[in-house]
Amino acid sequence: MRQDALPNAPLPAPPSSPVEDIARAYLVTAQGDAEAALRSAISDALADLCEAERRTRRQDRLISRGYVRASPHATVR
Repeated sequence: MRQDALPNAPLPAPPSSPVEDIARAYLVTAQGDAEAALRSAISDALADLCEAERRTRRQDRLISRGYVRASPHATVR
C-alpha cells in the first residue's frame, strides 16, 4: 500500500472494455437477471450471424451471376 494513500479510499474503477460495456448493457436491460441477459446476448449474436451468412450467400450469388454474364465464352442472343 502506498504511504500517501488513504486507508479507506475506494480503488479506481478498472478501464472499461467494449465487452464489459455490452455485458453491462444486457444486464441492465435484463434488470440484473444474468441468465436472461446471457440468453438475450446469445439470441442477438445468432441473429447477427444468420444475417451475415444471408448477406454473404446473396453476395456470392451476385458475383457468380456477374462471372457468367461477363464470360468470354457466353453465347450472345
